[in-house]
Amino acid sequence: MVLSTIARGRIRSVEADTVLAMPGVLAVLHHENAPRVSLDYMGMIGPPDPIIGVFQHDRVPFRGWPVALVVAERPEQAREAAEALVVQYDQESHDIDFFAGHPEVYTPGDSPFGAAETTKGDIEAELAASTFVVDAEYTTPEEHHNPMEPHAATAHWDGGRLEVLDSNQGTAYVAGELAQIFSLDAESVRVRSEHVGGGFGSKTVRPHQVAAAMAATVLDRPVRVVMTRRQMFSTIGYRSPTAQRVRLGADASGRLRALDHRSECVTSTVHEFIERSATVGRVMYDADAHHTSDRVVRLDVPTPTFMRAPGEAPGSFALECALDELAEASGIDPIALRVRNEPDRGPVSGLPFSSRNLVACYEEGARRFGWADRDPRPGLRREGRWLLGTGMAAASFHSGVGPSTAGVTAEADGTFTVRINAADIGTGARTGIALVAADALAVDPDRVRVVIADSDLGPAMIAGGSMGMRSWAWAVSIAVRELRERLALGGDIPPEGITARSDTSEAIGALSKKERHSFGAQFAEVAVDVTSGEVRVRRMLGIFAAGRIVNPLTARNQLVGGMTWGISMALHEEAVRDRASGGHVGPDLAGYHFAANADVPLIEADWVDDPDPDDPVGIKGVGEIGIVGAAAAIANAVWHATGVRHRNLPIRPDRVLSAGTNVPEPGHGG
Repeated sequence: MVLSTIARGRIRSVEADTVLAMPGVLAVLHHENAPRVSLDYMGMIGPPDPIIGVFQHDRVPFRGWPVALVVAERPEQAREAAEALVVQYDQESHDIDFFAGHPEVYTPGDSPFGAAETTKGDIEAELAASTFVVDAEYTTPEEHHNPMEPHAATAHWDGGRLEVLDSNQGTAYVAGELAQIFSLDAESVRVRSEHVGGGFGSKTVRPHQVAAAMAATVLDRPVRVVMTRRQMFSTIGYRSPTAQRVRLGADASGRLRALDHRSECVTSTVHEFIERSATVGRVMYDADAHHTSDRVVRLDVPTPTFMRAPGEAPGSFALECALDELAEASGIDPIALRVRNEPDRGPVSGLPFSSRNLVACYEEGARRFGWADRDPRPGLRREGRWLLGTGMAAASFHSGVGPSTAGVTAEADGTFTVRINAADIGTGARTGIALVAADALAVDPDRVRVVIADSDLGPAMIAGGSMGMRSWAWAVSIAVRELRERLALGGDIPPEGITARSDTSEAIGALSKKERHSFGAQFAEVAVDVTSGEVRVRRMLGIFAAGRIVNPLTARNQLVGGMTWGISMALHEEAVRDRASGGHVGPDLAGYHFAANADVPLIEADWVDDPDPDDPVGIKGVGEIGIVGAAAAIANAVWHATGVRHRNLPIRPDRVLSAGTNVPEPGHGG
């Protein structure tokens, strides 16, 4: 792929003749010769991002917009030719600057993901009547979820059918979108994605799949398109930067009278995506007056997208740091303050919780972390030049479920085959599905074979939103129940086996309305070097209430992975854009910093008993809850170590040094 080198303007010309004469080059697709596609449809998660309608016009809305595809016999030839392709532009002025209170910020409309704004009570009156008030602003930067395996797809036509081998989070979803884009019958597209090297929200429908299908159509031969690491920084989405203001008011006992959480984020000029950071407060804490809002500004930047714990990850940083500031102001222990403000129903919705065992997480976490021995005063613990501190934060992530179909076959040899269009993006989905089926069948897991990730298997929930395992397990459990009833009738199993199928659409549609969430408590200990500004996380503990745990090994892996990402979020990750070019500074895994092995301490993740009574297996989901609250716990620990609040992520050494500490030097009183 060839991406634009300007941030706004039009393509004047694509000088393809020289490139077409290079060794091995077969075609150069661009807006003047590419097949026409349609984006006039409503997808599973809303209207499509125009970036997937590649090479349809000469407009450039941001730097990194796909402008051409060079196809050659070998990857090396394609790469060399793509780098040699000259594209002339008519450049226009651009705006990439995001800041709180941008003059063009606006409130978007409501969506299936929630209302943009919620309110009850009189915020100003309750703040004025409060004994303790916190009014603080927090920022999080642009962050990227580049999986180690790059985005790649191979497309070819087989007997009038488009076949795509891809790395994605849901083959039925991708197949359905490709059918819409190319105006094909749904049965005319097959997508397979058996092995996926990470996704985190980025591996849905992206330009490379569409470009591969286009080229396969033009050349009538298989075509593979692989994004480079640098291209992924502008074509696969990212987490929007946020500017958040949190105002809390509490009475003398610490009970919240006012909770006001306002967040602003970025989207592109061609597609609207909202980082819903203020939504976390709608679940966590009640108050007499409660207001949350998410606003957005359109800039000449790529469209953000879902990134692990979208909304909750940046939103929990602001809200949970503000709760810690309120604890400091009121002199109430941070855990005690949170327990004091535990709601018995949804603070905004008024709906009952399916289950809410957050207090049990606090209690177990405090016991195991040694919270009772903590002196709340900052800056008291020192080891040489290192200041030591501890902090905590709460976490929540919604527990959703999507309609899915499954088939379970009793084979003649005594084994069982489960067929479901799930996706294993490193979460252990195959293992989890096999265990759920074996448990329901009352057989050893070795007798269960799992077939996944093929759109021909039928519709099923994508691996996203922590909804995958819950959705798939529900479908598998219903299919097994029917299969067992048929097997109980007796008789020999024919050579083709006996198959039972399920569709959970009706069962899920009948669910009563409740607040369904996983919850957790995050604890962190940090050391801050007062001479260099370096922050080291020494240990972390997370205790979660996340439904029934199907497989402790893979669940713990997901939780620890999320907490590790929280370290990255707190101390390392920050994508920086150059104002002049509109592009990234260092768009690769050398310039974009994240936690390496040396940055990751002992991390413990565990859970309390918390089965969901409305789920046939009791699952809630663990994929994203691990990152929620982790950055806030680290930031709160840095305050406890230094006496200085850091409200802007990441907490870089230069920021630590410039802020200094409110801790006297040893031997100088205090």
